[in-house]
Amino acid sequence: MRVLNVGVIGAGRIGRVHAENLAYRVRQAKVVAIADVFPEAAQKLATDLQVAAVYSDPQKLLADRQIDAVAICSSTDTHARLMEDAARAGKHIFCEKPIALDLVKIDEALAAVARAGVKLQIGFNRRFDPSFKRVREIVAAGGVGVPHILRITSRDPAPPPIAYVKVSGGIFVDMTIHDFDMARYLMGCEVEEVYAAGNVLVDPEIGDAGDIDTAVITLRFANGALGVIDNSRKAVYGYDQRVEVFGSAGMALVTNKTPDSVVQSDDVAVHSTKPLHFFVERYAEAYVAEMQEFVQAVLEDKAPPVTGMDGRIPVVMGYAAWKSYREHRPVKLTEISA
Repeated sequence: MRVLNVGVIGAGRIGRVHAENLAYRVRQAKVVAIADVFPEAAQKLATDLQVAAVYSDPQKLLADRQIDAVAICSSTDTHARLMEDAARAGKHIFCEKPIALDLVKIDEALAAVARAGVKLQIGFNRRFDPSFKRVREIVAAGGVGVPHILRITSRDPAPPPIAYVKVSGGIFVDMTIHDFDMARYLMGCEVEEVYAAGNVLVDPEIGDAGDIDTAVITLRFANGALGVIDNSRKAVYGYDQRVEVFGSAGMALVTNKTPDSVVQSDDVAVHSTKPLHFFVERYAEAYVAEMQEFVQAVLEDKAPPVTGMDGRIPVVMGYAAWKSYREHRPVKLTEISA
């Protein structure tokens, strides 16, 4: 059995998720090195996974000849540079979203990948959720007829730290970016125009940081279909993740996942458990599946299922949403340039 030797750059929360999946749940992968600019974090993860090679400098990991591919799980501001460096080193690349907050940097990174001829997959994990994937299959097979309306609800259980908000690029390119990708994926069609409205209704400090915490975005697809995305940074009942595609012949709907499916009825009310608490729990299967797909794409010399352009377009949509919000008008994606 062929095995892909992978180095993981970034030993934070998402780096640990990917490293553990590669080590324990993806049969044809082996984690051979961990790198993080915080040596203690790299060493802790490496010790937990019994990985011998530990680096505080990602460049030393990229120079390691035994490594075939890298998973870039570091902070957003490092993604594009590390992608370029990995490409030059001849490593195949899995990179968490977004590639960068600047379209010029994204284009430079994608050009470097193309020159090197290595494979690149962007970490839009929700595409690999079994329920969302099934909706895509139903829509693609004509199961709802001609798609007319898409609805996506994505609400976090609590807002992120203010320090993170200040460097995140804002709600549209940090949080809604997943929903923008899902919109394209589920409908199998590109978005031409967005119209965004938003406010600060959860935490005034988010507004002081120049961001918003509540948003509704309408989408107009190239085929004439319409979409609505609603986001909130705080849903008191848990991580709210729902999608619906309505068409001329029916509808496909995904509701929230809960820890169990028990419904208790009594003389007071009908009770059920709240949704799973946050993204690590909700998308556990999806994180495994996306990394399996990446490893298979490299070993079998196939195109990865989420391309660099799939990583670029939602960033364009995010900036179109910001422009729409600030100018109080619909904005076409063609208005956004590098």
